Formats: sequence, C-alpha cells, structure tokens
Amino acid sequence: MAKVFITRKIDETVIRELKKNFDVEVWDSEDEAVPRDVLLKQAGECHALLTMLSDQVDEELLTAAPHLKVVANMAVGYDNIDVEAAEKAGVIVTNTPDVLTDTTADLAFALMLAAARRISEAAYYIKNGDWTSWSPYLLAGRDVHHKTLGIIGMGKIGQAVAKRAAGFDMNILYHTRSRKLEAEEAYGAQYKSLSDLLEKADFVLVLAPLTEETRGMIGAEQFRQMKNSAIFLNVGRGPVTDEAALIEALQSGEIAGAGLDVFEQEPISADHPLLSMKNVVAVPHIGSASTETRFAMMKLAADNIKAVLTDERPLTRVSL
Repeated sequence: MAKVFITRKIDETVIRELKKNFDVEVWDSEDEAVPRDVLLKQAGECHALLTMLSDQVDEELLTAAPHLKVVANMAVGYDNIDVEAAEKAGVIVTNTPDVLTDTTADLAFALMLAAARRISEAAYYIKNGDWTSWSPYLLAGRDVHHKTLGIIGMGKIGQAVAKRAAGFDMNILYHTRSRKLEAEEAYGAQYKSLSDLLEKADFVLVLAPLTEETRGMIGAEQFRQMKNSAIFLNVGRGPVTDEAALIEALQSGEIAGAGLDVFEQEPISADHPLLSMKNVVAVPHIGSASTETRFAMMKLAADNIKAVLTDERPLTRVSL
C-alpha cells in the first residue's frame, strides 16, 4: 500500500478518506511545523507528501525520497518547492488554486478597510479605556470609496479584489506581466507601468507571486514614488517587499500606513518594528483562513494525491 505523509494536522474527514486507499501518517500538530529531520525521514519512505508553505521541498529532500511520486502543496503558491528539481526527479507537484480566490480577496479588502479606517487602533483605544469624549477628528481615517486602488499582480485573486473595489466606486489600476482585458472590461481596470501605478494609487496592493523577478521588487525607490497619503498592502508574499525599506518609509512618513498579511520571515517576532507602529495593521498570513476554504484546500490536496497514486491526472498540477 502506498504511503502518504501529511506535514500538519488537518481535518480528520480528509485523513479518513485517504486512509481508505493508502497508508497515511500525520505530523500531529496544528501549530508546530514538522522538524526537518522528521520530514526527510518520512520523505525517504513515502510515495506522497501533503505539504504546507513552511515545508521546504528541495533537492536534498527529493534526493532522499526514491519512492516519492507527488507533492501536494496546500497553498496556491509553491515557492517552498523546487519545481524544476521535482520534475527532474519525476515527482509531480500540485497546488490549491481557485478554491481560495474569494476568501483571500475578502481578506485583502478587509486589510484595506482596516488600515484606512484605523480599525485596530480604534479597537485598542476603546478596550484600553481611552474613550472619554467625542471629538470631530477622533480616530479619523481615510475614505476607501472613490479612491484609487493599484493592484500589483492581477491574477485571479487580483481580479476578485477588483470586483470588490468596483462596488466601492474605486478607480482601479493594475500592473502585471500581461494585460487582463477581461478585468478592464468588467471592472474598468486600467493597465499601468509600475511607476505610474505607484504615483497615482491611494492604496497599493501587492498580490504578486514570489519569483526571482519579483523578490524585493517593492523597495526604497518604489516607496518614494508613492503618495505620502498612500497605504501599502501586501497579501502576496513577504519577500516581494524590502521590509527594511517599508519600515523606513513608514517611520519617515513617506507613506501613511500599511496592512500586512505576509512578512519576509514568518512567523515574525512580537518585538518586530512593524508591530509597534499604530499605522500598521498586521495579521499572521491568514489570507485563505476561513474554515470553508481551508477544508476545500485540504480536500483538493488530498484529491490530487489520490489521483496521482491511482495513475489518474491530477486536478491542479504545477508546471514550469
């Protein structure tokens, strides 16, 4: 019987379904990542891995895994996996796109609203007992409606955000590798160069995947191009942004605020400079974290494993 190793505790319903056909072992923790030595040992014995973004599937692991046929990553991104090395080793890589599109778009829009309207700051203010009177500019934030949103990375999630932004009568700009005519027609989105987008946008949202081309693409020069009133949002991958440059831009007033779901190093420490700033809304990489969507991601990853191990076509294969 083919062996499957799951690198984090997931829904028991999904595990039971896999156990009908395979020998399944699970790293029994929701919060603690599987140690590297355990992952290498399991990879050496199994035919399939169901992985998280924190699990590095590299040449070392692939070399140590002579029976491995499939790596099913429970994420739309797969920058934790050396896909080229996997293909050379004859290992199929799958991901979980589409099922998390709307949920992640909801989170991106929620971050924009929270940062603009100072929601986190206001929640702390009232819980701390600081609300003693009303004043005209008490915790006054910025409007979102009728403002300009610049989206960097106009994939399916970007287009889902654009759909939401259209409902707020926002002017939508976008920058991506290739124009998205369907988004232009449906939501009035306008394709712009990166510089033009940064200069015009009131909100700059990064949804670009992490590649060698996008790593560090938003740095000191890009923050200088933004409005002083701009709010920067990242719901893509942390290393797309030069975090030191972001901190400097916030401290110097080059930009007004930020809403962040991702960071250069995850998890970040409680004493990280970004977490001490009142004008930063930070959440722990929860873009797809609704119960419905996370279950759908687990099931899709498991369905991909079942397909490969029964010599069927995987549902969502990653290809170079």
